[in-house]
Amino acid sequence: MQLVYLYHSGFALLGDGYTIVMDYFEDSVSATEGILHDVLLKRPGRFYVLSSHFHADHFNKEVLSWKDQRPDIVYLFSKDIWRRRRATKEDAIWLKKGEVYEDELLKVHAFGSTDVGVSFLIEVDGKKVFHAGDLNNWHWMDESDEPEWKGYEKNYFHELEFIMDYTREMNLVMFPVDFRLGKEYMRGPRQFVERIKTSIFVPMHFDESYSQAAAFKSVAEEYGTTVLVPEARGQIFEINL
Repeated sequence: MQLVYLYHSGFALLGDGYTIVMDYFEDSVSATEGILHDVLLKRPGRFYVLSSHFHADHFNKEVLSWKDQRPDIVYLFSKDIWRRRRATKEDAIWLKKGEVYEDELLKVHAFGSTDVGVSFLIEVDGKKVFHAGDLNNWHWMDESDEPEWKGYEKNYFHELEFIMDYTREMNLVMFPVDFRLGKEYMRGPRQFVERIKTSIFVPMHFDESYSQAAAFKSVAEEYGTTVLVPEARGQIFEINL
């Protein structure tokens, strides 16, 4: 299994007989150039595209044009994308929190978010792979009074409990480590690995703040979690689980 970091929260998971693109925003070189256009769209096997919500940094309507090259493509989108008229009902299989898609290769569970849309748990090759979308403890502690940020945190814990009712262990997790939150920017990801045993954690949603994303490595290791930190767009990780 390989994981390709595209940009921001965009990844591609590659396995025997499948390619899964998650929250595509831009390719690895630019908006329209890079490893996805040059290599992945030509890769044999089933091709899936998952989008967690309508925000422009998580959903790019360009993905709908890929079906011209890949008639076998399977689109799995959060229902808010349809409600916000970013796509039509016929364009995708639509999922909301609590719903599941399954075929002969994989199972995709839609869990909740603390912003818009959903997060995705993908079960494939006997492994659990989680893409958080915009699920995080968006506390904005440096800008909010205590009752406000504690309310955000309570909502986050509620979503984690919903996940934990299904599983308390994951093999691979992609999750926001967003420096914009201020001094406690690692609070949400730390709370995640505290509660859900995570074998491999990959930071996302950090824009160009590579060093700040890498700082989470020492935190996660306290919970037995290995952190793979993207250092450049297009980086390929070998995932050995």
